[in-house]
Amino acid sequence: MTAGTHWLNHEEQASWRAYLRASRQLWVQLDRDLQREFDLSLAEYEIMSMVSEAPGRRLRMSALAQIVVQSRSRLTHTAKRLEERGLVERVPVTDDRRGVELVLLDSGMALVNKASHLHVQGVREHLIDLLDPQQFAALGAASARISEHLSDVPVSAPNMAL
Repeated sequence: MTAGTHWLNHEEQASWRAYLRASRQLWVQLDRDLQREFDLSLAEYEIMSMVSEAPGRRLRMSALAQIVVQSRSRLTHTAKRLEERGLVERVPVTDDRRGVELVLLDSGMALVNKASHLHVQGVREHLIDLLDPQQFAALGAASARISEHLSDVPVSAPNMAL
């Protein structure tokens, strides 16, 4: 601990801790809902949802890792579980032997379509409906600013799961 450390004041500390707690609680609740109804983790849902929005329902694994802020290793393990369930397929990129794409199969798309209703309901109930439009807009703006600031940070940090 150095004398030059700019410590958080009481209000900053309270806000920081409230943010950490709320973001973890929200993740846990949304994850629990998806697990209970669809035997699908929030991380798995997020991966399949991102691929469902990509052209041809396929996305390069390296790009997907950046989008969902997971290490390539963690994403590979999750993709393997989804592949074993018959929801996705990992295929080599045709013009790059080193590259791999994740393809969302019809069964995976059907699950995303079903699970999305519960997911959106949870996001509304536990986040959007608790804030007025100005608060929600401020949350979005603050989150975008933080994400932009951290855009060059490698996603291989340990223990990324909440």
